[in-house]
Amino acid sequence: MAETIFSKIIKREIPSTIRFEDEDFIVINDIYPKAPVHVLIIPKKAYESLEAVDLNDDIFYAKLLKKARQVAKELGISDNYKIFMNIGKDVQDIQHLHLHLMGGWKNKEQKSLFSE
Repeated sequence: MAETIFSKIIKREIPSTIRFEDEDFIVINDIYPKAPVHVLIIPKKAYESLEAVDLNDDIFYAKLLKKARQVAKELGISDNYKIFMNIGKDVQDIQHLHLHLMGGWKNKEQKSLFSE
């Protein structure tokens, strides 16, 4: 996989606001936030997209969703948040799997972006 801005952030070659980090993930602020709280949960193991992860890798999938819940709690948005992921070259700006975690709205009208 080609090097991406995320792999450079993980290696500290590019500065970023790191909110959380452990051995598997790094969590950074989105530079173009679409919500009062908008962070990216990025696996340190580089996958081009979700489609590059083995369907049988239940441990990875569980860790990703568990990390989203943990980060939402740490950021104080666990009562109302959204998670989403872009998949594929036509919709994914950076070809390194990452999960968007968004929240912090004060009312329903503020969260109209990405509403069901």
